[in-house]
Amino acid sequence: MPDLLGYRLKLGVAVPSTNTSAQPEMDALRPAGVTNHTARILIEDESLEEEAGFNSVIDRIRKSTSNALKSLSACGLQRVIVAVSPDSYWEGAEHHRLLLAQFREAAGGAEITTSADAIEAALEQLGGLRRIGLISPYAEIGDNPASRFFIERGYEVVALHGLGGTSPSRIADVTTAKLRAAVEAVNRPEVEAIIQVGTNVPMAAFAALAEDWVGKPVITNNAVLYWHALRQSGIADSVERAGLLFSIR
Repeated sequence: MPDLLGYRLKLGVAVPSTNTSAQPEMDALRPAGVTNHTARILIEDESLEEEAGFNSVIDRIRKSTSNALKSLSACGLQRVIVAVSPDSYWEGAEHHRLLLAQFREAAGGAEITTSADAIEAALEQLGGLRRIGLISPYAEIGDNPASRFFIERGYEVVALHGLGGTSPSRIADVTTAKLRAAVEAVNRPEVEAIIQVGTNVPMAAFAALAEDWVGKPVITNNAVLYWHALRQSGIADSVERAGLLFSIR
């Protein structure tokens, strides 16, 4: 007998404890018959303005993720989203493969969706796009980590713009004007898609609108994670006003 509410999919979401954007953005994308179940990856709200603080945040995320996944393991979930940006774990393709196995075990056997896999799947789905404009949540110190995953996977980062988040929780402190300026900063003629990384950036709704005036895909971290988790689970519902990805069945 299926779960009365989650009769199509029971989906876990592991999100940093400082994050106030991923949960509401993913809840807004949830189709009927799908339930979201959130766990917190315990980290401190340290400064992202110096290298020591930046590295400490990444280290805490890596050390705390498995415990968050274990807290979801008794729910009978089919899949869990690890809701952090691709740079938080990326150490090459082989490390990524081993990490997925580790996360799957911690989550009680549930399948795992990560930013790295979701973004690559989206760019392939949209036509094998390779030239991107990248919006990062960080100040300048985070530019190299944010772009490294894409460069190592063979994408061309044509332009990069950081939103200047000073701590993990403050990443959410943006305005529509700031998001628009970021899109304009990376929207070069040769850019095929705009990618925003950082799951505490509340950009999903704005990005869906921005696609109309930039004339190309604007892919946000939370939306692409949720899209990929649904598609991997055999759910191809379209979602109104959620952007190009969610219109593809």
